[in-house]
Amino acid sequence: MLLSDLVNGDKLGDTPNVEVSGLAADSREVRPGYLFAALPGSQADGSAFIPDALAHGAVALLTGPEGVLDRSDIPCVRDANPRRRLALMAAKFFGQQPATIAAVTGTNGKTSVAAFTRQIWADTGLKAGSLGTLGVVAPGFGEKLIHTTPDPVALHRMLADLANGGVAHLALEASSHGLDQCRLDAVRIKMAAFTNLSRDHLDYHPNETAYLNAKLRLFDTILPDGGGAVLNADADVHDKVAAVCRQRRHKLLTYGRKGSDLRLVDLRPRSTGQHMVVEILGRRSEIDLPLVGRFQAANALCALGFALHSGIDQDAAIDALTRLEPVAGRIEMVAAHPSGAPIFVDYAHTPDALKTILCALRPHTAQRLVVVFGCGGDRDKGKRPQMGAVANCLADVQFVTDDNPRTEDPAAVRADIMPACPDATEIGDRADAIRRAVGILKEGDLLVIAGKGHEQGQIVGDEVRPFDDAEEARCAVAALRENGR
Repeated sequence: MLLSDLVNGDKLGDTPNVEVSGLAADSREVRPGYLFAALPGSQADGSAFIPDALAHGAVALLTGPEGVLDRSDIPCVRDANPRRRLALMAAKFFGQQPATIAAVTGTNGKTSVAAFTRQIWADTGLKAGSLGTLGVVAPGFGEKLIHTTPDPVALHRMLADLANGGVAHLALEASSHGLDQCRLDAVRIKMAAFTNLSRDHLDYHPNETAYLNAKLRLFDTILPDGGGAVLNADADVHDKVAAVCRQRRHKLLTYGRKGSDLRLVDLRPRSTGQHMVVEILGRRSEIDLPLVGRFQAANALCALGFALHSGIDQDAAIDALTRLEPVAGRIEMVAAHPSGAPIFVDYAHTPDALKTILCALRPHTAQRLVVVFGCGGDRDKGKRPQMGAVANCLADVQFVTDDNPRTEDPAAVRADIMPACPDATEIGDRADAIRRAVGILKEGDLLVIAGKGHEQGQIVGDEVRPFDDAEEARCAVAALRENGR
């Protein structure tokens, strides 16, 4: 594609025409004929890698307005917002996108909402996919992702592949990082949802206001005027999000206990799920939801909102809810102790998420609620005592262990948690902590292993070591059975 076509003919300085065969924001991925996007980063400035990109065959550059290049033979596009410009370029370069794209943001619930939306669409006969923390999930596709919201080049390549593969309906997760960095600015989103907001990612965002504003970009910048919006009416910031949606004339559906359109009237826990009574657009329905936890009922209603916005028949969508399957690592029952005590794995790694999962599982616990948890290293230290306090208050037995220590001293991370959870058992080795927790279970108890969910590795230093909470739990149960316990 000609560079002039890639920038839609915009006058962005001296940009002589060259043929561009690919895009990259990592100089190591540049191939002959590529445009290299020298983007500013939190740890390094992409401009420092321009010589490397040119050595790999870059024929054009994208930089900020101050970008300096000594070579007059290399066209350089300078833009006040190079991240957004890269997103626009990627959309132009790859072209195709699924016809119906729904994006969900919020601190918790994004993965479940995206997966449930995909399942509802698929249940009603549509070829549908989801994209986010669990990778790309769609018929004929199965790609893991490094980031919840990929960089624009990878994202638009995937969108084109999905569209060309016949996937017309896609639900994707919109992370605060991705929104703040304009990765989704050129995605043709038709509907957007907001689940909730609680403390997270304050190692990246300067404060909670900036964190919220990043998420609001989905509604005030990316979703076109008049697009479909699905909002959690029970969220503390609901009024702020709703005000933005009304200003942009979005078609609004609200869900939850306070919801006007998808109102949760009653919820009764059962052994393998829960019975919901819901008023949907003024009509009462009773639904047997095969998912555990009040918050999963909310996530299912959010997905139902997406289904209704996309034109799915209301009865068909409600019927599909009765066949939803749990999402990997999200309140997922992975094993049972020989006594019958269930063992769940969940991705909860924030104070609010841990509170939510413990409260959700309490009604399913006849005796002791046991939790294994920790906090990530090199991340927001302020949430560590908060998570300890949540576990101390809401669980009967607590095990504090390592999550992803990264380059931080694991003992120091645990030391930040323990004062708020003084009766907890501290075990640094996560596998040992899981074994010890499984070993104490008795009939009527319930164990939740929180923090890593679906993850298949543990980050220690700069190394990712194979580790799977679910597999460790199953191994611990198998060992008990072998020993006749």
